[in-house]
Amino acid sequence: MSEDIVILGVFVADTAYRAARQPRMGETLMGTSFALGPGGKGSNQAVAAARAGGSVHFITRIGDDPFGKMAQDTWAKAGVTPEITIDADSYTGAAYIFVEESTGNNAIIVAPGAAEGISAVDVDARGDLIRAAAVFVTQLEQPMSAAMRGLKLAREGGAKTILNPAPAADVPDTMLALCDFVTPNETEADGITGIAVTNMSSARQAADILIRRGAGAAIITLGDQGALYHDGQVSELVPVFNAGAVVETTGAGDAFNGGFAAALARGMAPLEAVRFGCATAGISVTRPGTAPSMPTLDEIEALLAT
Repeated sequence: MSEDIVILGVFVADTAYRAARQPRMGETLMGTSFALGPGGKGSNQAVAAARAGGSVHFITRIGDDPFGKMAQDTWAKAGVTPEITIDADSYTGAAYIFVEESTGNNAIIVAPGAAEGISAVDVDARGDLIRAAAVFVTQLEQPMSAAMRGLKLAREGGAKTILNPAPAADVPDTMLALCDFVTPNETEADGITGIAVTNMSSARQAADILIRRGAGAAIITLGDQGALYHDGQVSELVPVFNAGAVVETTGAGDAFNGGFAAALARGMAPLEAVRFGCATAGISVTRPGTAPSMPTLDEIEALLAT
C-alpha cells in the first residue's frame, strides 16, 4: 500500500526582516536582522513532511531564476521529489515577512509569481500520481480551482485529503466535502465559519460548522494552546510540546501540517497524528526561518518520547 504524500502548493523565497515593530506608512525603521531563505506554505509543508520521514512529491510552478534554483536545492536537501513546471516567462514567488523582535510573531505578504498560474491542467498532468497517493495536501496560495481538482483526484484514488485553508478565504462547501481533514488556524476558521475563535468553546463551534458543511474532521491550530481535533464524535485539545524557547513562529502551521501528513501516511490514527504534528511544530518554533526550521523524524520522536 502506498505511503506517498503528494502536496500541491507554492514555493516562494522568504525575505525576513526583524524589528521592534512594523513601520507606519511613509516611515522608515532600522531593523535588527535580515534573512533570505526558502518558503511558501506548500513547499514548507513538503519539506516538513519529508524531514519527518515521509515520501513526498511536490507539485508547483517556478520561474527560471535564482529563487527557482533555491527551490530545487531546498527540495533536494530535504528529500522532496519535485513535480514542477518551469515558467521562463514569469518569476519564482517571493514573500515579505516581518518578525516582531520581542515576541517572534509575524506578518506576511506573498507574491506567488509563476505559481499563480498553477491550473487544473498542471494537476491533471500528475493525476496518476495523485490518485496513487496515501495522503494529498493542498492550501489556498495557488488558485482554488487547482486545489479543488487535486482534492477530487485524490478522493478518486482513496487518498486521505488535507486542506490547509491558508491564506484565509471563502471556502465553498463543495471543497470542504472533499476534505477528510481541514486545518485552519483561528483567523482562517473565523474567515470560513464567521465564528471568532477566542477560546475552546468558540473553536468547537467553528469546528462543528466545518463538519456540518462537509469536512470529515476539523483541526483548528491554536498557537501556544495547541490544536483542537474535532470530528463530531471525538473532540480533544492536543497541547503544545515545549521544545525550548520560542525564536520564531513563522512556519509553525506548515510544520504542523507536514508532520500531520507524514504521520497519517505512516498509518497513525488521526489523533495520534495530531500529536505528531504538534511535536513537529513545537520544535520548529525554537529555530529561525521556515523550511530550515523543520525537524527530523529522530528529533520529533525524541520529543514525543519525553
